Amino acid sequence: MKKTILLVTLALVLLMLAGCAPGINELANVPSRTGVVSGFWRGLWNGAIAPVTFIISLFDKNVQIYDVHNTGAWYNFGFFLGITALFGGGAGGARARRRRD
Repeated sequence: MKKTILLVTLALVLLMLAGCAPGINELANVPSRTGVVSGFWRGLWNGAIAPVTFIISLFDKNVQIYDVHNTGAWYNFGFFLGITALFGGGAGGARARRRRD
């Protein structure tokens, strides 16, 4: 009985996680109205300013955190580097933990 409940719970959790998987960005490599396709450097900048952009986006529906008109993997990589560099990356977190210990 316990195994059955565990399997059903696991199946439900997996289905819920599968529902959160992102879809294909149909606007990737498609220029915006201004003719811009964002690449690595724009992704780096957007990642760096993401916390400020998020706060602004709560009050202005025209402001978005992530540019959907991007080059795909390179934009994502730049965005990831920008947001992790802002918070000190992995090394910054490890250094802070060492100071607390």
